[in-house]
Amino acid sequence: MKTQLAIIGGGPGGYAAAFMAADLGMEVTLVEREPRLGGVCLLRGCIPSKALLHVAKVLAEARHLGQWGVRFADPAIDLDAVRSRKNEIIATLSGGLAQLAKRRKVRIVQAQAAFANSQSLRLQPVGDAALEDDLLEFDDAIVATGSVPASIRSLDLASPRVMNSTGALDLPDVPESLLVVGGGYIGLEMGTVYAALGSRVSVVEMTDGLLPGADRNLVKPLAKKLSSDFESIWLGAKVVALADKGNCIEVTFEGDVEPKTQTFSRVLVSVGRRPASAGLGLENTQVSVNDKGFLIVDAQRRTTDPQIMAIGDVAGEPMLAHKAAHEGKAAVEALAGKSTMFEPRAIPAVVFTDPEIAWAGLTEEQAKAEGREVAVAQFPWAASGRALAVGRTEGLTKWLIDPETERVLGCGIVGPGAGDLIGEAVLAIEMGAAAGDLAQSIHPHPTLTETLGAAAEVFFGTATDLYRPKR
Repeated sequence: MKTQLAIIGGGPGGYAAAFMAADLGMEVTLVEREPRLGGVCLLRGCIPSKALLHVAKVLAEARHLGQWGVRFADPAIDLDAVRSRKNEIIATLSGGLAQLAKRRKVRIVQAQAAFANSQSLRLQPVGDAALEDDLLEFDDAIVATGSVPASIRSLDLASPRVMNSTGALDLPDVPESLLVVGGGYIGLEMGTVYAALGSRVSVVEMTDGLLPGADRNLVKPLAKKLSSDFESIWLGAKVVALADKGNCIEVTFEGDVEPKTQTFSRVLVSVGRRPASAGLGLENTQVSVNDKGFLIVDAQRRTTDPQIMAIGDVAGEPMLAHKAAHEGKAAVEALAGKSTMFEPRAIPAVVFTDPEIAWAGLTEEQAKAEGREVAVAQFPWAASGRALAVGRTEGLTKWLIDPETERVLGCGIVGPGAGDLIGEAVLAIEMGAAAGDLAQSIHPHPTLTETLGAAAEVFFGTATDLYRPKR
């Protein structure tokens, strides 16, 4: 079996690359282990988690209306119906991808693939899928195998009560108590879901703050909110042992946690993700892999093997679906002879907790680490009429600005809908906009998008709703 372009992995990067290549007239074969396209993001990640977070958001909003004198009875949660709805969303989207692949004449092969050499893949059947041939020869290949949940050997307990993110999204039940090991975005998002459904959620994080790497003033409102939503948040502490006691998991802590041994109905181990680069037969190629398991690529996503490219999680951080999709398109355009480079100024990141946190471009933490001088202009949502109207004044919008050129270098937002607001910031950073461009653009009133313009006005000392004159 031969193909012009072989793509390993049918996630957001893989299918985006496959579809663009087909649109450009290439013969494309996409090899995917799963019976459905979509990858971790659609099948076991971004989409199902956001579906469950929507449920959590509505439950929280119903409780929030109590401040307005509107009260509802305690909700009756049909867990089977929640799971069914989540699975229906996944099926709809994955079915749509299958139809798009068919219309584009992308050949889909369900198999496990490994490189036999730099111009062919050895295929092994998965499940009941039948293979036309066990060898796929190609002119070029794109590795888009994504990532898998990272694990800690000492916490690798073979118990159904100990879950990773995939198991948590299956929503087996609503445990009376849940310990989340890891204060990153996945752990906090899933903790938010289970807390809204009725679990007593605790989080343990080994660093001194939630969401390591994110700007501290963005994390602060979220940490305050979670401290009331969750039963406990332990920072600077870690889990050193787990033991299955049948009806619960016994957890032994190290650090500022008392008592040192506690029991939980379930434990979610969420300590990040690692690239899925093992078992690909890369030793049979000229592809180089770094010490973290990422395939080394250049700006066109070419590996050190001239026939092989890599995109998405397996090709480096940040591990984000939208980054993978854009990398896939850049790689295909490079194969088509265009001078495309993947060199974004801003890759947005969103944490879909309540409140949401979003950032793009340079962060304040990054600027400090690099010793880079920036001006920081912040607009607190307490001065926003819309935020006050909806009772969510804990938010904040800030710009990082080059003090000499006045160009915007980065943006951070915390508050409801931050993930939807960050898009304007991405466009501004990519286009090299100046703070004045943002301040002079008319934003609709009363909306939370006004805070983007208002934060830029703070830089000039002209914010209408905030007295903060320029020094």
